[in-house]
Amino acid sequence: MTVPREQFHEQRQEQGFQQRHDWTLDEINALFALPFNDLLFKAQQVHRAHFDANAVQISTLLSIKTGACPEDCKYCPQSGHYNTQLEKEKLLEIEKVVEQARAAKEAGASRFCMGAAWRSPRDKDLLLVEEMVRQVKAVGLETCMTLGMVDGEQASRLATAGLDYYNHNLDTSPEYYGEIITTRTYSDRLETLSNVRDAGMKVCSGGILGMGEDAQDRSALLQQLAKLSPHPESVPINMLVKVPGTPLENVEDLDPIEFIRAIAVARIMMPQSHVRLSAGREQMNESTQALAFLAGANSIFYGDKLLTTGNPQADRDRALFAKLGLHPEKCETCESEATQAARLAQQAQQQVHAERVAELAVDASV
Repeated sequence: MTVPREQFHEQRQEQGFQQRHDWTLDEINALFALPFNDLLFKAQQVHRAHFDANAVQISTLLSIKTGACPEDCKYCPQSGHYNTQLEKEKLLEIEKVVEQARAAKEAGASRFCMGAAWRSPRDKDLLLVEEMVRQVKAVGLETCMTLGMVDGEQASRLATAGLDYYNHNLDTSPEYYGEIITTRTYSDRLETLSNVRDAGMKVCSGGILGMGEDAQDRSALLQQLAKLSPHPESVPINMLVKVPGTPLENVEDLDPIEFIRAIAVARIMMPQSHVRLSAGREQMNESTQALAFLAGANSIFYGDKLLTTGNPQADRDRALFAKLGLHPEKCETCESEATQAARLAQQAQQQVHAERVAELAVDASV
């Protein structure tokens, strides 16, 4: 007899698969120390309690402003502190962003993420970014932005424009953070995430593994993410891409099995979050990616490039999906064509009304 989904979910919560925000480091370390098969089995149980085990959310990431970032993040080729031979580019024109969004949707993406190499957006830039959000939403995609730090007013403006997600990674543990970044504090990052949540947007926040951190730092990073209430809706787990010219270009590689363990532990600790297999997939073989999906990863970036670093091409991803029996997750919050048409018609009516009111105001003043 098939158990109804709601009853199944309740049973899983009784078995300890509910959201928690009070994970201790000892508990997290104990998960990491489980035999690999036991860890993946537990992660699969949690994953199947909350998601279609064979569905993967598809996002595409576009750099809308590249290079010359004032931050000194040691992993980042866009930092103005390092010579990575990266060509500086100004903010993309809105038409080009929308063109890329349409192509992403045709390739199967349900979310379009836009990133700008800023410490924090300026007001004139934010005006353009807001319009990008509105027009990408009109294409019928979820929207995500990563623009650096945002205050409460900026977050509110982005939310009003219709932004669904804001990405701001914690990167690593509080203890190791100072070894990677000195121009922005850990509390700065947490404050931005708080502003995003208060504005009503969904949170996308994760970290980067393989930056020379130790196992305790990986546990502490996941602890910090799980402390966020509610948990981030999207948790990108990145493998460091070592870029020549950055201080981390010669750091020792992280064992792929340790990376998979982190995916599994993230899935267990944040059961209702999408765990994204993010940067570093270009360097991963199919077997490593398959293990990541088995461990609970259920989101990827789709396309040729992640901001400035390589990413498996869409055709390769489609072939891997076919081999593993995976399929793109249906976007529940994306607009249907009918809903989109109705919303655009309403906006047009509102614009006509506003113009008419302005004309009447002018006539009245004459």
